[in-house]
Amino acid sequence: MNVYLTIDAELDIEEICNYIEEHDPPEAAEHIFLRLKTTILSLGKAPQRGRIVPELKRINTYEYREVFYKPYRIVYLQQDKNLYVIGIFDGRRDLQELLQARVLRRIQKT
Repeated sequence: MNVYLTIDAELDIEEICNYIEEHDPPEAAEHIFLRLKTTILSLGKAPQRGRIVPELKRINTYEYREVFYKPYRIVYLQQDKNLYVIGIFDGRRDLQELLQARVLRRIQKT
């Protein structure tokens, strides 16, 4: 299965690594980047292992799944032979609020 990062997911990784670089030793950011990358690429072999995102399940949206590399939630969508990572979110934050902000940001760009 092919695994793709959306632009939003790429930006999420960049923001995570930048934050870590500012607050921790640079090698910590590289370690997190490599662990996220490994976790994301492993989805291509077992995409169904992730759980349905609970916040989306509550609104009858079942196509999105998530896996964890703590504290990060990696949210993705499988379509045919492709898997799209739509975001990497800090699990300590309110995912519903983050998703709403992302949707609003997209609307404002158009």
